Amino acid sequence: MQYKGKPSGLLDIETLRSEVAEGRIHTVLLAMVDMQGRLQGKRLTADHFLDEVVEHNAEGCNYLLAVDVEMNPVAGYDHASWESGYGDFVFVPDMHTLRRIPWIEGTALVMCDLAWADGSPVRVSPRQILAAQIKRLAERGLLAFAGTELEFIVFKDSYEAAWDNNYRDLTPANQYNVDYSLLGTARIEPLLARIRNGMQGAGIFVEDAKGECNDGQHEINFRYGPVQSAADGHSIYKNGAKEIAAQEACSLTFMPKFNAREGNSCHIHLSLRTTDDEQVMADGQELSGRGRHFVAGVLAGLADMTLLFAPNINSYKRYAKGSFAPTSIAWGRDNRTCALRLVGHGNSLRIENRAPGGDVNPYLALAAMIAAGIRGLDEQLELEPACEGNAYEADKPQIPRNLRDARDLFAASSLAKAAFGDDVVAHYTNMAQVELDAFDAAVTDWERVRSFERL
Repeated sequence: MQYKGKPSGLLDIETLRSEVAEGRIHTVLLAMVDMQGRLQGKRLTADHFLDEVVEHNAEGCNYLLAVDVEMNPVAGYDHASWESGYGDFVFVPDMHTLRRIPWIEGTALVMCDLAWADGSPVRVSPRQILAAQIKRLAERGLLAFAGTELEFIVFKDSYEAAWDNNYRDLTPANQYNVDYSLLGTARIEPLLARIRNGMQGAGIFVEDAKGECNDGQHEINFRYGPVQSAADGHSIYKNGAKEIAAQEACSLTFMPKFNAREGNSCHIHLSLRTTDDEQVMADGQELSGRGRHFVAGVLAGLADMTLLFAPNINSYKRYAKGSFAPTSIAWGRDNRTCALRLVGHGNSLRIENRAPGGDVNPYLALAAMIAAGIRGLDEQLELEPACEGNAYEADKPQIPRNLRDARDLFAASSLAKAAFGDDVVAHYTNMAQVELDAFDAAVTDWERVRSFERL
């Protein structure tokens, strides 16, 4: 189901002015999304936001799209470097995203697009990359709708305690598999309810929460909607869930593979409609001709785009046979062993991409799916027969097994270059190289255990 009307929790400027005047809101979070999919920005006094930023925007250091996960400035990015002086880009508030943040007293948030001083977009910004693909769809009379399903593991330890213990010997919120268990989820319902209610109060439609397989693993799902709104909601939710967990003196992680048990996935559901709100994907209960072309494009581009579905070293630890994370590039009707799973009926018919993990940047992943699907539409690619049975054992191409292989495929991809531009491809290829270099230089516990005495 797509969004209908304006969700509760979203604000317009006049309502914000009234809330500020009456003392109910005093802070506005000015947020952009970085390469890792995290919210970055500033806490503004609400008066300053209304008096200055609404009309004149704000600025932030352009190194925000040129750092590693630890916020270290790194080389290899064209737009930001020591040589160029690490100047500013412009934070342009998207007023359609202005909303309350109920879990922080007196606070609102607005998402920002990034622009240069001359007003041109910062093309390597994740939000702009997705916007460019939305525009390409619109040129074809189409709109995309999406929903993301993020899994996480909850621990009874605070983030500070987890850090101090080097993330070892943590206590999961559940001691056994609570997949679909109402008894098991009741153990942490106070936290889950706070997250659900907080997101609902922030204008993000919540549908449900359920337990998952790993100890302490859970999932909260949100209503299907326009892709830009879905990506914004994903990022706000991910940040907010961590903030709420911290307020409850516990912690949660979205990392794709925390231990040898089931990893944290982020299944992405995607479908198309015309600008006249007509279904595109379905012909009755099955895929339409255009639906088949679109899915064929997503399937054909999956290997080239894996870097945007699995952007980190740890991402690839999920891909294992019998794990509910895919290894084969295949599609099937309601088949959870495939990378692409066709689900729903009639107007709800959609494709589910099961490749991304909990570390995915939703803007980049959705942009990748749309770009690949557009090629399928434009070239009228034929969809291969659906995979029947166990795709883990099928004779199908395999998802890249590591970040290095995914980086190489993305860097050489004619699909990525045509859809995003050489500058974007070079930017995210460099991001992968930064992660590879950091990992290659690290000495791990695994090496110490195997080598300290026995070698």
